[in-house]
Amino acid sequence: MNAYDGGSGSPQGRSGPGEARPPRAEGASALSDGTLPDGALPDGALPGPRSELPSGEGGQHAGRGAAEAGGPQAGGPEAGGPRAVGAGADVPGADDAQAAGAEDEGVEARASRDGVREPRAGVAALSPRYQVCAALAIAVVAVAVCLHVGMVFLHVAPSNTVTKAHGKAIDDWIYPEFEQNWKLFAPNPLQQNIAVQVRAQVRTADGGSRTTGWYDLSAQDGRAIDANLVPSHTQQNELRRAWDFFTATHDNDNRSVGVRGALAETYLRRIVVLRLERGGLTAGGSAVERVQVRSRTISVTPPKWSTEKVSTNPVYRELSWWSVPDRAIDGGKR
Repeated sequence: MNAYDGGSGSPQGRSGPGEARPPRAEGASALSDGTLPDGALPDGALPGPRSELPSGEGGQHAGRGAAEAGGPQAGGPEAGGPRAVGAGADVPGADDAQAAGAEDEGVEARASRDGVREPRAGVAALSPRYQVCAALAIAVVAVAVCLHVGMVFLHVAPSNTVTKAHGKAIDDWIYPEFEQNWKLFAPNPLQQNIAVQVRAQVRTADGGSRTTGWYDLSAQDGRAIDANLVPSHTQQNELRRAWDFFTATHDNDNRSVGVRGALAETYLRRIVVLRLERGGLTAGGSAVERVQVRSRTISVTPPKWSTEKVSTNPVYRELSWWSVPDRAIDGGKR
């Protein structure tokens, strides 16, 4: 039995006769205990398929052993083997996909850096000059709305210092178009149907004169409101409020009892003249010279369960004839 001093490539320890020495790896030295380094292959041995190699630690050992041996890694391109996907290997098309992603990110970064924004809409899309005009128009409308709401509030509010000092200005703003009426919320609401009627004395085109019959203006408004989902404020309230305004400023003998009596008379006359003209009364060169207004009041029939007894006979209130000045023709527009 011979002993060796551990020379390079020489096995150490005892070796009996006929015992085969461990094969030496090509390009690698055997360790002192006669074993081969990790990842080294015996002489003449071929690397197995990649699928037969263990993943994880085994593959790392094989790569490290090949590196220590100075040769190419097993399965590497120099050894003629394919690279494993997901282990740092090259994937066909991976470089192109990464380049495309980097290019998209660069475009987004440049768009953000250059301040590219979505198109503006509304007032912001206008030029500075028109933006100033729009802002002024909005401001004027806002001031007008606030002024009107304030005037209405002061009109319906109880008497206070402001209404005592500026009562005339408030009344001039409210009457007659914006007068407020709270009869609906009274303990005893109005239980009468009041119709406003008018007749006129007309001068014909040939110089003659004739007097028309009574036109029921309230019935005309009622027909316009029926089956109308959105009736106009004029059809609902103009004539009714004009008559209420007149009766509130005149006594039962139709004499004015306040400073607003003349205003109420002028307002009612303008409305009835306009209605007659729109009805075609002045067609063919005719002209309205005088008008007379009256009201017909009929009490609402009480329900069957009520014991209240009321008369259903109509009650009329006729006003005197009013002359229509030339400026009152066409509602005072001439």
